Amino acid sequence: MNRTPHNLGIDSGGDQFLVSGSRPRLSFQAPAAIGNQTSYELEAAVDGRPLEAVSIDGARHLFVEWPWSSLHSRERVKWRVRVTGIEAVSDWSTWHEFEVGLLDEDWRADWISPAEDGEPGPGKRPAYSLAAEFDLESEVATARLYATALGVYNAHVNGQRAGTAELSPGSTSYDSTLYAQAADVTGALLIGPNRIELELSDGWFRGEVGAFRMPAGWGATTAARAELHIEHVDGQRSVIRTDASWSSARTVITRASLMDGETVDLTAAMDEAEPARVSQVDAPPITWSPAPPIRVIESRTPVSLTQLREGVWVADFGQNASGWLKLTDLGPAGTRTIVDYGEFVAANGDLSTSHLDSTRPGEPPVTFVQRDEVTSDGSQAVFEPRHTVHGFQYARISREDAPLDAASVSMQIVHTDLRRVGEFESSAGDLNRLHEIADWSFRGNAVDVPTDCPTRERLAWTGDYQVFAPTATRLFDVLGFTRKWLQSVRDDQLADGRIANFSPDGRRIKNKLDDQFAQMTGSAGWGDAIVAVPWEMYQSYGDTEILAENWDAMTRWVEWALGSARTARHHSREQRSPEPAAHEQFLWDGSFHWGEWIEPKEKDADGNPINPVQQNPMAWFMADKGEVGTAYLHRSTLTLARIAQLLGNDDAYARYASLSERILQAWRTEFLRADGRTTTDTQAAYVRAIAFGLIPDELRAAAAARLVELIRSADTHLGTGFLSTGDLLPVLAENGYGDVAYELLLQRTAPSWLYMVDRGATTIWEEWEGIDDKGNAHESLNHYSKGAVIRFLHTHVLGLRQESSSVAWESFRVAPVPGGGLTWARGHHDGPQGRIEASWKLEGDDLEVTVVVPPGSSARVVFPSGRTEVAGAGRSTFRSR
Repeated sequence: MNRTPHNLGIDSGGDQFLVSGSRPRLSFQAPAAIGNQTSYELEAAVDGRPLEAVSIDGARHLFVEWPWSSLHSRERVKWRVRVTGIEAVSDWSTWHEFEVGLLDEDWRADWISPAEDGEPGPGKRPAYSLAAEFDLESEVATARLYATALGVYNAHVNGQRAGTAELSPGSTSYDSTLYAQAADVTGALLIGPNRIELELSDGWFRGEVGAFRMPAGWGATTAARAELHIEHVDGQRSVIRTDASWSSARTVITRASLMDGETVDLTAAMDEAEPARVSQVDAPPITWSPAPPIRVIESRTPVSLTQLREGVWVADFGQNASGWLKLTDLGPAGTRTIVDYGEFVAANGDLSTSHLDSTRPGEPPVTFVQRDEVTSDGSQAVFEPRHTVHGFQYARISREDAPLDAASVSMQIVHTDLRRVGEFESSAGDLNRLHEIADWSFRGNAVDVPTDCPTRERLAWTGDYQVFAPTATRLFDVLGFTRKWLQSVRDDQLADGRIANFSPDGRRIKNKLDDQFAQMTGSAGWGDAIVAVPWEMYQSYGDTEILAENWDAMTRWVEWALGSARTARHHSREQRSPEPAAHEQFLWDGSFHWGEWIEPKEKDADGNPINPVQQNPMAWFMADKGEVGTAYLHRSTLTLARIAQLLGNDDAYARYASLSERILQAWRTEFLRADGRTTTDTQAAYVRAIAFGLIPDELRAAAAARLVELIRSADTHLGTGFLSTGDLLPVLAENGYGDVAYELLLQRTAPSWLYMVDRGATTIWEEWEGIDDKGNAHESLNHYSKGAVIRFLHTHVLGLRQESSSVAWESFRVAPVPGGGLTWARGHHDGPQGRIEASWKLEGDDLEVTVVVPPGSSARVVFPSGRTEVAGAGRSTFRSR
């Protein structure tokens, strides 16, 4: 049995090695063989210099504050821990190592920019080379390159790539936050002449934004900043920094658009280098990201390569994902290869992307394009367009007068390198497939921030992640990824407290309050992400810092919503009564809300779906969505009260606890009838009301029964939309309708999840009928929010969920809800306390449940009959008829 603490870590990201700021937090997991942890001892060394050991009382082992003095730039640290308990002292853990980044106050490099003159607009600009040459006179012991950019950059030393991260420095709100990257380039340096090069393009900073390809507003000039710190074997040190001595030149990348694609002409004559321009930009302080980097995660060969006609092939990679194509055979000199990317092929076998075109009333459509191009110089060069990223399953490859070898084509899957923490499998192959495609859908949208789709928009909509975050925590360790994104949400917050619809917000709505889109900012369920997402992270990981660092943004948002509820009334209530009733000051109904959004569409006589937003946009815009708004206002104020209590803010706790109760009563007064029905009487309204605790206990059964009536009246189909679909099945299962939950889960006709599976989906669709019965595609085919259903597979089918009072999986239960003909299910979750395993199987009339409980956790097994067993640390198996 393990006698040492393990899984040591810090709350920082990094590429080849972890890179921290001056005071990282330490985490570890306790050994199983020691018993109860009552204290522990820490040892550390900085640059080989031991620090005095520290003993700490208590059982806390997550996010332990750095117990020594603050660290300094570039220090290399190792630390270890042993547990000292009542029963025994553990062995020392292995050493865990990390490095401190180059802290902002220690950067001496200049910001340098390309020598641009009369460049085309966004989406058409080339990539530039910023380079310097230098001599080294003695052997190198170790070297670190620290770099960042306003734009996207790749770094090379003597032609060797620095690090493995892609699309650096990532997607941030560049007016406020900028992350640097560190790479070990020791092996690339030579005695004698050397060359360092930064390849720079527009990226998120100055490229295009959203479905309508609007120019990002972060700045007009790209720039880069880098320092190469070299330690020699003879003890000397040297530093190469970006400054006026660096050169600027165009590269063979003649077009570098993060959204539209990249063009490379290997035959292009290189321009004569010019001096780089210095100090052309204002940039925020440099810091170090808590998130893992974007990387090439996997390489896939085509499952088929079909020649459509002379010089045109379509490759099918069998999986919709984010990334790009890699080509190793570019043909003879002068051969031009064009690659178009998409999610769908039409009946004729050709790529079709028209379902991703964007239209606005009174304006011409914006044609969707994802296209890379390369012209060969006849060499053995490899084409890999690393200044762009695409969402695709299919690629149309066109070239004239040259063959195409299938072995030369591969799909590079590119997204944030998240650590997997959860798995699910059952006797139902369709549910396993649904889990797989939802997992892929999130991965395809986890490209440094949680985007809505990797194709048309690529925007990190707050509502999407608010919906999916509780599912994401069951699949991957998303704490650092989420903390990084929340920094942008805070950066983009409007002065009045509203939360932007998406962050990072390249449109910079906070500075354009007269923009029409600014009037559509501040919606319930979207802005509430600033409260709901940190709370979910705290519950899953036990990190109170994520609550503290978002507290001000949370309260500003909720205070704005409270003010809107108090001062603005929906016009229907003004018509009902000139003077508002007393409870109306707590109804959030007078400002813009997206509402439930994308509920299943009704169809016209010809079977075509009716889009209420397009059919009558003014009616949709003006509709009363106060039921949704008030429900979210209650949930956010109640959550704020809980957070205030955790943070020791008694005054705020009292204020928000009182407000949440008054908002609850206002919701009940306005939207709940005496018989338990809601005034809106929709599936979504009942799901939300039950899930948010808005229904009094004595009416809960009636509300749940009415929900089931509505489901049955829809021929046992769901009618929920964007906000409530993820809660639908849990609400049914927890209110005695597990059979109905399984019927919906296993429903095969649209709207349903298995309709997607049956139609060959490899990711979750935006529309329930993303590919309709006629074989036509609609909207995005990779929109992960509806995939929130797979949390139900973990929490109810498998039955593994935290106790309501638990944090960081300190206590949990295994309470499976068998049904749907399933005979077994199994899965695991790598939580902060260690790996939890759960499984069940039916054998005749007996249900057998097995659970593995890690040290530091307690567990219960709850059978459908209500029988409860306590499971101790280790493996336990229980049976019940």
